[in-house]
Amino acid sequence: MKKTTNFHPNSIHNSGYDFQKLIKVNASLEAFVIENEYENLSIDFSDPKAVKELNRSLLFADYSIKTWEFPDENLCPPIPGRVDYIHHLHDLLQGEKNINILDIGTGATCIYPLLGVSVYDWSFVGTDIDLDSLDSAQDIIDDNGLDSKIKLRQQFDENDILKGIIEPEDLFTAIMCNPPFYKSAEEARGANRRKTRNLGTNAVRNFAGNNNELWYVGG
Repeated sequence: MKKTTNFHPNSIHNSGYDFQKLIKVNASLEAFVIENEYENLSIDFSDPKAVKELNRSLLFADYSIKTWEFPDENLCPPIPGRVDYIHHLHDLLQGEKNINILDIGTGATCIYPLLGVSVYDWSFVGTDIDLDSLDSAQDIIDDNGLDSKIKLRQQFDENDILKGIIEPEDLFTAIMCNPPFYKSAEEARGANRRKTRNLGTNAVRNFAGNNNELWYVGG
């Protein structure tokens, strides 16, 4: 398959998507697959349900994940981009043994721990301030039998990041975080409108995400 992207050299997504393969592991994706103007198979990337099924299929096909369920209102992470973070972190940790990562704001999808365990067999502690997100993440961990590799902790004070999370016996190789990038709800809505225009659709909102996933005062 022709190389179409510029991900990390270790990424298995540098050749694009094999939709026939993906449909085989997730039949629900087939309803969203279309032929684009270049006569290639694709999906409508402005449709959040299509995007969710695509990324779920990638986890099933390439990362040994058996199930990945979370509420539709939660942000759906693009797997190729997220696994790139894991590959780059791996580059920084060359030579380290027994790697244990602290993931700040792990979210309802638990995506970085899932990918880090699958690709490099790392261990993770994931944190979040939102209990519903942690409940969703724990269900994903349980359903995939990853309790021995991924532990979750709730941060009760939104003004703290590490305080109240790190315990005396903890030893972390690295801390990672994919924080809310926007400083206000309006800035997040503006970014969504730009994405919508770029995708050529007039829909009001095509990208899921709760407020705590999208913005934080000051950015």
